[in-house]
Amino acid sequence: MSLQAWPWARVLAHRGGGTLAPENTLAGLCVGLEHGFHAVEFDVMLAGDEVPLLVHDERLGRTVAGTELVSELAAATLMAREAGAWHSPRFAGERVPAFEAVLGWCRASGVWPNIEIKPATGHEARTGELVARATARAYAECVHPGGDRAGRIVPEVPLLSSFSKAALVAARAAAPDIPRGFLMDRVPPDWREQLAEVGAVALHTNHRHLDAALAARIKAAGYWLFCYTVNEPARAREVLAWGVDAFCTDRIDLIGPRFAD
Repeated sequence: MSLQAWPWARVLAHRGGGTLAPENTLAGLCVGLEHGFHAVEFDVMLAGDEVPLLVHDERLGRTVAGTELVSELAAATLMAREAGAWHSPRFAGERVPAFEAVLGWCRASGVWPNIEIKPATGHEARTGELVARATARAYAECVHPGGDRAGRIVPEVPLLSSFSKAALVAARAAAPDIPRGFLMDRVPPDWREQLAEVGAVALHTNHRHLDAALAARIKAAGYWLFCYTVNEPARAREVLAWGVDAFCTDRIDLIGPRFAD
């Protein structure tokens, strides 16, 4: 693989608005945009009736009202649940948004998404498939044959990422021309083989487990390198100096969208 320049924004607002808004909500995306972020990361999981929604946790309770598993509830039920009051009174009444509606908002607002496929246990392949298909429909006029390869990226097309190999394999089968990134908390010894297996163009990893030597090996192998979640400006400057192409941040108040320019 020949290494091209990273084609997307280099600093992304994590889960929409970082610490400033409830994660994975339209309000959060709007807050990110208000702070100048035209690139975001968010999570997508299937409801029990296989409708993709923006949600991070398999079980409700941390950010969305309830105690059930997401996979046990219909989308209509989940979309009626409170998803903003946990953050602050300002966001009380915010709801769980549908993925396809968020893609429409992104397109209308000029916001590029890194879409993390976040499957519930046992639903890995189906989540990858349906998220990829929905993305391909929303960006149909931008997606072209070979568009998942570094030299043929269309910058308007989202990047699909996941910790789940099964989800990425299914996403590739369902929408082969949408680029993919493989999420790895700690980069394993066989990272090259795993990236090749899912046809990834980028390795996404926890910056806490990255060092300059490992970053250099990944870049030398011809892959883009993305880090999560970098919240301190000094650390952001350090990883960028190592050759990291892009990162997401919760501290959109401290690290602006042009930080890496």
